[in-house]
Amino acid sequence: MRPPRKAASGAVKHMDKRLEPYRALVPFLGQALGPDYEVALHDLTSETGAVAALANGGVTGQSLGAPLCGMARRFVQDGLWRTREFVTGYQAESAAKGRLRASALFIRDGEALIGMLCIYFDAAKYSRMARELLALCGLHGEGGRGTGAEALTAALPNAVRTAVEEVTGRAGLPSERLTMEEKIRIVENLHRAGLFSMKGAVSEVAAQLGASEATVYRYLSKLKG
Repeated sequence: MRPPRKAASGAVKHMDKRLEPYRALVPFLGQALGPDYEVALHDLTSETGAVAALANGGVTGQSLGAPLCGMARRFVQDGLWRTREFVTGYQAESAAKGRLRASALFIRDGEALIGMLCIYFDAAKYSRMARELLALCGLHGEGGRGTGAEALTAALPNAVRTAVEEVTGRAGLPSERLTMEEKIRIVENLHRAGLFSMKGAVSEVAAQLGASEATVYRYLSKLKG
């Protein structure tokens, strides 16, 4: 039997043994979620919180041995891990891809924080798809009312669903599981894309977010103010 292949750097070789049960999750989640998701296991017993295992590293551009940084590092410094088991849906920045949606699981051994499992989602292409869909509908609508208006109205549900997936990183997420912060970000993305200029947009967004039309108008007022 061939010996297991060693990691590209010494980070994995010296990973804390207590993190071994989590290492297999990294390639599993990387393949199960797909190439738009990067999965990184950080060993927080090391001085820099180095990446000990990595899947789909091209999303953030980091590599094995890279230090913990950004919001994830702030979670450790602020002691958020003492009161939360995980954080989902926060914004991360990548030099390679720009703004990302991220989630972090805190790994403890008793009262000590020993690791962090982070997932980064690149929603850029889904955002482009939403813009292209709206642009396409706009082209159909250039002739005025009638067929063009119907095409715009028919595209509303898909545009809203795409915006929800972009923010949450998941398809088909029930509206009752959306946080207020996520709902505001969804409305913001749709507002920037110009969707609220379409007839019936507020009603459609409210229905898909499980909110009232008044709530959607309130979110829009905050964004415009």
